[in-house]
Amino acid sequence: MSTNDGPRVLPDARSEQAFDKAEAAPKKRGGFFQPLRDRWNGLPRAVQWLWMLIVVAIAFALPYLNFFPLTTEPGNDWPLACFAMAVYALIAVGLNVVVGYAGLLDLGYVAFFAVGSYTAAMLTSPDSPFTHIPYLWTIPVAMAVTMTFGVILGVPTLRLRGDYLAIVTLGFGEIVRILATIIPAMKGQVGFQNVGHPPGNDASGVPIFSNSNGIPWYWLTLVVIIIVLLLVGNLERSRVGRAWIAIREDEDAAEIMGVPTFKYKVWAFAIGASVGGLSGALFAGQVGFVNNQKFDVQTSILFLAAVVLGGSGNKVGALLGGAIVAYIPLRFTAIADYKYLIFGVALVLLMIYRSKGLIPAKQRLLAYGRHAFEYLKAKPVASAPPPQPAADASKGGAA
Repeated sequence: MSTNDGPRVLPDARSEQAFDKAEAAPKKRGGFFQPLRDRWNGLPRAVQWLWMLIVVAIAFALPYLNFFPLTTEPGNDWPLACFAMAVYALIAVGLNVVVGYAGLLDLGYVAFFAVGSYTAAMLTSPDSPFTHIPYLWTIPVAMAVTMTFGVILGVPTLRLRGDYLAIVTLGFGEIVRILATIIPAMKGQVGFQNVGHPPGNDASGVPIFSNSNGIPWYWLTLVVIIIVLLLVGNLERSRVGRAWIAIREDEDAAEIMGVPTFKYKVWAFAIGASVGGLSGALFAGQVGFVNNQKFDVQTSILFLAAVVLGGSGNKVGALLGGAIVAYIPLRFTAIADYKYLIFGVALVLLMIYRSKGLIPAKQRLLAYGRHAFEYLKAKPVASAPPPQPAADASKGGAA
């Protein structure tokens, strides 16, 4: 007989009350940033917007904060490094829609980035035989083209899940790169030079959006990021965003509950692809040169690492992760060749000690969810009516 067998002391009323009190007490949440997040959630909405405006002002002033230890010079130009950080942040926000919200593992996101870059190059470069249009018009065209590619990829492949979907998307990224190599109109390694840029010249006649001046490119990309964040935030709190979260948590349960999972997965691919094409068009305009050597598998893995590092499912976390992935190799040029090893080790450590990323995804996605939560927490709970005493058996018998 085991030592655990035998008669046990039954819990009395006092122990049951203590157990109920311990269960009802709020559990302490861990995390280094949790006190800061709790304090932020407790601020009024107007105060939050004021702090956000201050953060945006600092972001616009970032190219002028060229001092040690923040600067990347003399190895890399600091304003151009700020532009690279902004582009990677924008890419991470777009990929976060696919991976973080809908839970679709996309290893070939660089394909949409490539399609956007080639669209801008083939419509503005003098090396292209196609019709030329102003550069600013190529941005919506690149978004439309990449969205079409996202639907074309999503319709036949989104019936797959998990590793199978990851392999298909990885193959799609390689197909785009190989097509850029073998199709003569896309010029392979020769590529397209003198890609267009937004109009405007300074007082000396030099173009404002030149390849060597990263400040206007950074400001343009930052404005685009703000617009995309507002749109993605509204999607996150809408029916579409809640459907994506349901698909990410349990696709079968979401399907049973009436969510058209296939439609919302195609939407996620299309929206994520359009943001990837937008970032590719901005990248092509600033660099001024596009060929097939810039869109390999390693770059796609870096995009995914940015989302996981910052916090999958959190748009601010993806923004931070993209900026870090771009900044580290530019800041520490001596270890830039080992960036894949460094980020691989960082991801392993992150999975051990902080599996949800630097800024985990928040759970309340409803519009005005915080106000509803505070209302329900403050609302008094109606107490249960006291139990009625049992009728006396003898009286019942006499009656």
